[in-house]
Parts: sequence; structure tokens; C-alpha cells
Amino acid sequence: MDDQQRLTAAARAAGRAVHDLPAAFMLDGATYVGAAEVGYDGIAFYYAGRGGVLGDVDATAVTEAFVFFPPQSVAAAWASSAEVEPRSESAMRFAGCGAEWARAHLPEGAVDYARLAELAGRIEAAADPTGAPVFDGWRRLPEPSEPRELALHRMNALRELRAARHGRAVLDAGLAPVEALMVRTPYMADVFGWPEPRPEPDDELRARWQAAEEDTNVRFGRDLAVLDPAELDELVAPCDAVVAA
Repeated sequence: MDDQQRLTAAARAAGRAVHDLPAAFMLDGATYVGAAEVGYDGIAFYYAGRGGVLGDVDATAVTEAFVFFPPQSVAAAWASSAEVEPRSESAMRFAGCGAEWARAHLPEGAVDYARLAELAGRIEAAADPTGAPVFDGWRRLPEPSEPRELALHRMNALRELRAARHGRAVLDAGLAPVEALMVRTPYMADVFGWPEPRPEPDDELRARWQAAEEDTNVRFGRDLAVLDPAELDELVAPCDAVVAA
């Protein structure tokens, strides 16, 4: 196995944890309870919290950065959250929800969270932010110090990095964002507010999405090149363990 194959394999192996761990706090109802108390309307906090690292940009910039969300949904949520608090505070509130989720849900001692955070942090620090503005904004936020919170925080940085690589791979494969969504997570179309009619995936669309997914692993694998082979194993093993825990 050559270096690129090893990096691609590590990206593929770590992909579930990189996606699923941060997604857990984003989907947790508790994330939105406190946000509603300060004035956010439902899922608008997701857009404001995640997109807040971009600053006071217009909704088009958020749509382009998020890739897989319909412009009209982004615009409505971005507008409705504008008066709640400054964008930087939305981002900090969102990061705080991640820290709270980590304290509540990541079992102490399940993995070496400090080491996981260290490895993720090295990838985060070395990554080229081109085409990944949400990732770049997230890594500029102040970080928590407690190991579980820090591990989750940095895993979300990797999630945003991988998401940016995936978005580019999907577009380069000639797929529309809604086509990719309907292949991978059609149940999220209503949540995101994609208007009907929506494409019905066929074998060709599925094959193109699968090619884009593998291209994502190649691209994200290059971001992992800052780690040596032993460290790649150190990254993948706790990813598997913490998802299981």
C-alpha cells in the first residue's frame, strides 16, 4: 500500500466518527432549547450557529459554504436569526452546545480524549482552508480545555473540513446538491426544506455519488498527511471506540 492509498484508507475509516460525533450535538434537542429561550426560531439556530463563523455575510455566502441546503431555507433562517445576537456570538453559543453535549454524552475514560484532540488538532492546524470557509472559521474559535470537550470541538473542525472536500467532490462529479442529498440522506430533504419535485435516484446517480464519496476520501486523506502511519492508526482506533461508546 503506497502513501496515498494509506491516507485514503484512513480517511475512509475515520469518516463515520468525523461525521457522526459532531452531528450528534447538532441534532440533539437540547441544543435548540436554550437557543429558543434567547429568541431563535427552531432550526434557525443551526444555520446561525454553524454559519456564524463566516461573520456578517449575506445568505448566498452561507448557501455556497453549506452546499447541500436549499437557498430559500438558508435565506429565511439567516434573516430570522439576524436580530437575535451578533454572528460571532451565535457561533460561540453553538460551540458551547457542543461542549455541553460532550460532557453529557462522551463517557469518561472510554478513549484517550486528550490524544484524539492532539491528533485532530494537528490535522486542523495544517489543513489548507481553500474552499472550506466554515472549517477555517471554526478553527479560529476559542477552544475548550477539558479533554472530552476539546476532542469534540476539534472533531467538528474535521467534520467541516471533510464536508467542504465532499461538497467540492460532489460538484466536480456533476451532481446537483439535491441529487447528492437524495442519494445519501433522502430523509433530510423535508428537514432542509428542499422543494418538490425532487430527483428520484437511479443507478447512474448512485454511481456518480459513490465516485464523489471516494474522491472525498482521497481529498480528505491528503489533509491527514500531517500524521505518520502509526499516528493514523491512533486516530482511527479511538474514532471507532468513541462512536461505539
